[in-house]
Amino acid sequence: MIIFRYLSRDLLLTSLAVSTILLIIFLTGNFSRFLNDAAEGKLAVDVLSKVIAYRIPYLLELILPLGFYLAILLAYGRMYIESEMVVLSACGMSHWQLLRITLVPAAVIAATVAVFSFWLSPAGALMTEQTLAEQRNRSEFESLQEGRFQAIGQGKVMTYVENVSNDNQRLEQVFVAQRDSDTTSSVVVANTGEQAFIGDYGQRYLVLHQGYRYEGRPGTREFKVTQFNEWGRYLPPTTSVAEFEREADAKTTAQLLGATDPDSQATLQWRISMPLMVFIATLMAVPLSKTNPRQGRYLKMLPAILIYVFYLAFLINARGAVAEGDLSPRLGLWVVHIPFLIISLLMLNWQALMQVRNKPAKLAHS
Repeated sequence: MIIFRYLSRDLLLTSLAVSTILLIIFLTGNFSRFLNDAAEGKLAVDVLSKVIAYRIPYLLELILPLGFYLAILLAYGRMYIESEMVVLSACGMSHWQLLRITLVPAAVIAATVAVFSFWLSPAGALMTEQTLAEQRNRSEFESLQEGRFQAIGQGKVMTYVENVSNDNQRLEQVFVAQRDSDTTSSVVVANTGEQAFIGDYGQRYLVLHQGYRYEGRPGTREFKVTQFNEWGRYLPPTTSVAEFEREADAKTTAQLLGATDPDSQATLQWRISMPLMVFIATLMAVPLSKTNPRQGRYLKMLPAILIYVFYLAFLINARGAVAEGDLSPRLGLWVVHIPFLIISLLMLNWQALMQVRNKPAKLAHS
């Protein structure tokens, strides 16, 4: 019991530390992805933190199996280097007893991953989808930020606003520059601006008041200056905000169970695969963690990580094949799990297989 508590605590604490580091790395990548849209005004800054928070369950669904896999390699590798495993073996602990102990914290991690995979991750995906849909339906007027140049109209128009009201309904000191053709450009300068919605057409316009419009050929004196009291420009919706990866990811597990389309079936199998992956990865990590003190604890880390990367990559490709109809849902992701399960069982029994193989050679030699 003491050994069980010692090994389980070491594995879970190491897994927590590794998963935290991986989560920070993945969050940084996701944050930079949405930060570009926020910097360009396509995504409101106040919803940026919400989108990142909604993505955390999906990231943990991927990170926890990898974190526990690396925790086994690191914790048991250290114990082999410091001869703790030799002491445990001398006390009567066999290779299979070590595996049984390891499967208990693996079950805890798998249950946690299942909660994220079946419930929390779909809920976060749905909230992400709704938030990004709201941002895509915003007008370009609502994306304008004060004190900075911004490109709107698919990058064809450059704007600058000195002040924006708190409710984002009124602009002050507005500058709008647009290239009308290869040879002519126009610049509009106005004191104030506001958004006008024409219900008959369902369209929004940027209406500027009290300003000037300069139109002509840059570098020449061929310019036409027009003073206006009111000038309007159509505002299309901002459709270039990053979209969510898969629509099926936002469906609940109950909805996926009743769906027959390939994408939903692939998503359901993916959710089942995440907790299952924890157990198969554990079966691989235990024999891979065995290290010779003379070789160093990190000698097997690179091949072990490569095996996991291949495992995950094959699962992603199989999911895509099922979703596109190139792979039968009956086979699905099992075509990946079963071979890696066989590989893990061969690893666990490798030493026994070698002994059986060497016995006939020894008998023949004797």
